[in-house]
Parts: sequence; C-alpha cells; structure tokens
Amino acid sequence: MKINRMTKGSWGKIVAFFDIETDEGLVVKGFKMIQGNDGYFVGFPSEKKGDEYKPTVYADKQLKQTIEHLAHNEYHYEELNEQQPPSSDIDVPF
Repeated sequence: MKINRMTKGSWGKIVAFFDIETDEGLVVKGFKMIQGNDGYFVGFPSEKKGDEYKPTVYADKQLKQTIEHLAHNEYHYEELNEQQPPSSDIDVPF
C-alpha cells in the first residue's frame, strides 16, 4: 500500500488531500490530513448527507493506523529532513 498522490495546502483544518493505492492496484481517493487540537489525524473519504458528512470508506483499527502512519510520513517528509524518500510500500494483509 502506498500514498498515490498528496496535495498540501490550507483549507481550514484540512492541510492535505491524498489517495491510497493498494498492492492490487485499487485506488481510493479523498483521504484528508486534518490538523486537530491534539495533532494531525486522517479523515477518511466521506459525502455530505443533509448537514452531516458520512464516511464512504471503512477500515479496521490496524488498517487505519497503517494509513495514518503512511500519511504522516508523507506529509512530514520534508520536515523530518531524511536523506531517502519515505517507504510508502507497506505490506498490509487483507
């Protein structure tokens, strides 16, 4: 699994949008990196229903943690000042 694309910017609390590509080639678009009161977290793709946003993609706790790890590495890559690009390929069992 890897981050396919990440667009950084400032859209209120949203600081980046990104897509995930699985090892099988499935691309899921519409993830968000959000700066909350307790730090950064990942918002999963959602759609507006009435006045609320409802998630359109679900994942178990382990997969959510893996996606958060990938997103944090990608978003903070330049700040970490590493010499090699982040390892976006993580083997996640489905």
